[in-house]
Amino acid sequence: MAISYKPQVQYSDYLDLSEQIRFQSAEGKIWFGEQRMLLMQVSSMANFRRELVNSLGIERAKGFFMRMGYQSGVKDAELARHLRPHSSELDIFLAGPQLHSLKGMVKVRPIQIDLDQQSGHFYGELEWIDSFEVEICQTELGMMEAPACWALLGYACAYTSSFMGREIIFRETSCRGCGDEKCLIIGKPAEEWEDAEEFKQYFRSDPIIEELYDLQSQVSSLRTSLEKQQGQYYGIGQSHAYKTVCQMIDKAAKGKVSVLLLGETGVGKEVIARSVHLSSERAEQPFVAVNCAAIPPDLIEAELFGVEKGAYTGASQSRQGRFERAHGGTIFLDEVVELSPRAQATLLRVLQEGELERVGDHRTRSIDVRVIAATNESLAEAVENGRFRADLYYRLNVFPVKIPPLRERLEDLPLLAEHFLKKFHNEYSKRTLGLSDKALELCLRYRWPGNIRELENVIERGVILTDSNETISQDSLFAVFPDNPDSKHEERLNATGQLVDVQSTAVAVADGDWASRIIAEGISLETLEQQLMHKAMQMAEQNVSKAARLLGLSRPALAYRLKKNDVSHTL
Repeated sequence: MAISYKPQVQYSDYLDLSEQIRFQSAEGKIWFGEQRMLLMQVSSMANFRRELVNSLGIERAKGFFMRMGYQSGVKDAELARHLRPHSSELDIFLAGPQLHSLKGMVKVRPIQIDLDQQSGHFYGELEWIDSFEVEICQTELGMMEAPACWALLGYACAYTSSFMGREIIFRETSCRGCGDEKCLIIGKPAEEWEDAEEFKQYFRSDPIIEELYDLQSQVSSLRTSLEKQQGQYYGIGQSHAYKTVCQMIDKAAKGKVSVLLLGETGVGKEVIARSVHLSSERAEQPFVAVNCAAIPPDLIEAELFGVEKGAYTGASQSRQGRFERAHGGTIFLDEVVELSPRAQATLLRVLQEGELERVGDHRTRSIDVRVIAATNESLAEAVENGRFRADLYYRLNVFPVKIPPLRERLEDLPLLAEHFLKKFHNEYSKRTLGLSDKALELCLRYRWPGNIRELENVIERGVILTDSNETISQDSLFAVFPDNPDSKHEERLNATGQLVDVQSTAVAVADGDWASRIIAEGISLETLEQQLMHKAMQMAEQNVSKAARLLGLSRPALAYRLKKNDVSHTL
């Protein structure tokens, strides 16, 4: 579908984009939709680019900036689809060039755009005016021998490829950064370029970076010593509290001492118990986990220590208990405070004597098992209340370890989230773009009563609800947004580019006083009329009669106003 484009763009065409900007000035944060943004001097980027060129060479630096632009283009294509779901293909596509302008990177003037998403046809010619990368060349690097708008080019390729659902490559045919009169780009499907494979090398990770990642992965594996523990998350964290726990656990793992893990539900006690086992000399032997709270009190002894045939009604055959199955290895007793008094007495004997008797049997069996116990209650209080034996408590409490809740180690949350994302990407055979910055911000402000288990479930929900190559939003993570008592003051740009308070305008709208909001934001009557007509025409799919009905006007009256205000329409 060939499309002719009118270069003059009304300011109202940018409003759906500019309204996504939010300022949290007191917090030092700027948001664009759900992505955190930065305002930074072009001179700083110029210095950074010069350093990269000097350190890596032009080709590697070019690849770096093209990949950086590529990531931004993917994010913006997703945003354009969300903001303009009912607009024409051209209007949605033009959000990319408009976002480039809005971010201060470059002014884009489309020359020719032919696109048809259904057939996959695309051809585009565009001019870049006042490119920030050309300015960098002029101030820091001097004239280049080849086109220099690297990040802009990567953005154009990614944005258009994501928009069209097929690989589109743009090439900069002339560039002011290398002495040409204009910056011009041409885009078309990859297979229509003879050197497409060579060009696509820029979007592949640099070999040096890959080597660094490989080394980093090896170091991480050596530090955790848990290569066998696939799907677990022990050792993932950088907070002081969690590092202290890991250091204690690593020391305890080398011995035979019983370990008592303390902490809230969901902090990862079983994961840590497995890590103790896998780091010990018993790693090749069985690891048996038992949730004491899940077994009825009258069956707990038989489950743990075994039963002989005929010991009670229903015991039709002899069978081993969990301790015998863990012989030579490790047994993990979760919620140990729930053990019955008789089971506590038997467990004490196992710990003291290294032997047990099955229920209904008189023969003693030697047993070699390391016990790791865990509870989310205070065993000391249980002893005071008479619920737990004091001698057993002292036996288990040889090496207690308090595992901090997630809310006390929130700096570890991004690492844990990334771990769970990789896990569920593999399980569901999809690859999202990860959490949006806004979603991550919400996670960092949440109290996480369910701790890491809750985080894992939330990430799984986000992966399920998010399509491949899409960003996981706040709505996908939480069915109901958690209360945030620390909600921050936000500002946004009004129609004249001034900062206005979001909360005050929201209150005005809630009170029905939308007129006060319009006046407070400095929107003129002419601009308001243009915006209303433009929006009505979009909603009516350029049908003037339908748009007139939406606005409560006659068709001739709306047609007159459209012509008077030069609003693009189809009569």
